Amino acid sequence: MPQLKRATVYFDPSLHRALRVKAAHTDRTLSELVNAAVRQTLVEDAQDLAVFAERAKPPALSFEDVLKDLKRRGKL
Repeated sequence: MPQLKRATVYFDPSLHRALRVKAAHTDRTLSELVNAAVRQTLVEDAQDLAVFAERAKPPALSFEDVLKDLKRRGKL
């Protein structure tokens, strides 16, 4: 088991109540639920950043190629 780090987190009372209910229903601790949610958010952020990085490098097309494509598709 990895060494755990302690942190103080303040929750909105209704969110804290919902987490306690979910923890009871799923037989998990509040810490397990919060760790899973944070982990999932970080994974989604990493995926988003990867997509942004990929899109930051658009294919290089010459002006002439763009014009040909627009004409071919009937846009010009």
